[in-house]
Amino acid sequence: MTTRTVSRPERIRDAVGVLARLILAGVFLVSGGLKAWDARETIVAVRAYQLLPESLVGPVAAILPYFELALGLLLLIGLATRLAAVLAAVVMVMFIAAVASAAARGLSIDCGCFGGGGQVEPGQTAYTAEILRDAGLLALAVYLAIRPDTPWSVDRFAHRRAAHAA
Repeated sequence: MTTRTVSRPERIRDAVGVLARLILAGVFLVSGGLKAWDARETIVAVRAYQLLPESLVGPVAAILPYFELALGLLLLIGLATRLAAVLAAVVMVMFIAAVASAAARGLSIDCGCFGGGGQVEPGQTAYTAEILRDAGLLALAVYLAIRPDTPWSVDRFAHRRAAHAA
């Protein structure tokens, strides 16, 4: 067995990668779980954005929670990390665009990001905070898309096992 010396910058990159992976996993698992728990509220939230034809509201509201749960699980265990990170980045861009669109059109809605959603009183929106949060999550997803190899991941375990077998 050989011992590998890991430089300080590499340890920092590894720590950032693990934190990015786990933060994104947690967000997607919680948001997907809450949306799946209350499917009716998820439909209300998707409809409130007024972006989709009514015929797509139900299917999007039905698929979104389980897509988020799948992304969260992949990120949690570190399997297909680059793919999961790219998909997470695409989802975050879509969420940012949807919230910005709601703000630009003067809608007063709750984002429905963690369940709930729908109409709220004017002045009760938190669009700026939601966009900033999602931009931070987008940055984490981009980091992972660029550097998907993180400690304590199925990807790294499989890669090292394959390298050892060769």
